[in-house]
Amino acid sequence: MIKHAIFLMTVLAFAVSGHSQNHPSLKQGKWYAEFITKEGNIPFVFEVSNAGEETVLTLINGAERVPLQGITYKEDSVFIPIQDYDTQLSGVLHGDTIDGTFRRLFANSDPGVSFRAMRSTTPRFVSIGKATTNLDGKWNVDFVGEKGDSKNVGIFSQQGSELTGSILTNSGDLRFLEGVLDESGFRLSAFAGLSPYLIQGQFIDKDHFEGVFITSRGRQLIKGVRNKDAALSDPYSLTQLKDGYTNLNFSLPDQENKLVSLADAKYKNKVVVVSILGSWCPNCLDEMSYLAPWYKENKERGVEIVGLAFERKNDPEYVHKVLSNLIKKHGPTYDILFAGKIGDDKKVLPEIDGLKSYPTTIFIDKKGHVRKIHTGFNGPATGLFYEEFKTEFNKLIDELLKEE
Repeated sequence: MIKHAIFLMTVLAFAVSGHSQNHPSLKQGKWYAEFITKEGNIPFVFEVSNAGEETVLTLINGAERVPLQGITYKEDSVFIPIQDYDTQLSGVLHGDTIDGTFRRLFANSDPGVSFRAMRSTTPRFVSIGKATTNLDGKWNVDFVGEKGDSKNVGIFSQQGSELTGSILTNSGDLRFLEGVLDESGFRLSAFAGLSPYLIQGQFIDKDHFEGVFITSRGRQLIKGVRNKDAALSDPYSLTQLKDGYTNLNFSLPDQENKLVSLADAKYKNKVVVVSILGSWCPNCLDEMSYLAPWYKENKERGVEIVGLAFERKNDPEYVHKVLSNLIKKHGPTYDILFAGKIGDDKKVLPEIDGLKSYPTTIFIDKKGHVRKIHTGFNGPATGLFYEEFKTEFNKLIDELLKEE
């Protein structure tokens, strides 16, 4: 009887082992993929590798690398979570190809965007002929029909037919774009886990272009004018306190549900940076990637940072999940407080005359007075603009710390 039981367990274990070894899995190497939209296909590329026993899929956009882990399989399907944005790539594996869907998990009714992928060294774009002009440098970029301030800046770098760069707005930048320029014009795309997008354009003459900005939701006309002095509106002029206010008076829960306010002893007589963010916001993550190590290096100087997170939902389980993922991945050691749903800023921060952007960064002096408010964030994809921000940020902190 015992021998029979042992035999059955051995057979079962072999069967389970054989099944786990035989199910399809992502093959290592480079992959080429396309999102299929009504406005056209948006290409992206990634690489699959192994880190120990775990498979890692890395999204590639120019110099940017976005590693995705926690990949799982079920029968002939693969599921690739993108924790930063609460999204997911999933699909059916057919050897060296995937037929799949990109979904926003936070939106229960999201039908998703179809994509197809194949293991291949095919580049993101294939050049056709030789370009007769170039995109290198700074450009004024207009998103045609956009409401409000449309003073945007394109900054591009061209090596032969290869293009990289970004487009900056007062809300933030489009992060790392990668593409080509050839006799038909230029093409740039990016996908880092939230929204795929594609930019296509043709030159009217060497200093003017027209094109389209395509996402999974539609398209928008864009125009560009070469301008070596192209610049955004002053980011410190766009968001202000209402008349009669000097301080912020929020009281919000941290991850342990303990209420935190700027009146706490921790913040008394210190320079404080308040970062208004969302775990869903790419530019907010770029800012946190700068602030988290900066705080570790500078906190002993008498400066504190506190993040106010406005999320897509106010469901406690959802909030705990997305903020825990955020803190685990980006490693901030300063307070991250849940401030409510997107749009709740008027209730939480009634002192501010309308929040214009995520992120928004507020600088507070040792007396608790708001001294400056910076709208938006231009991250590492923007090159010189990012370096200028870091210089200005440190100069302002130094000035506030020197004050009595």
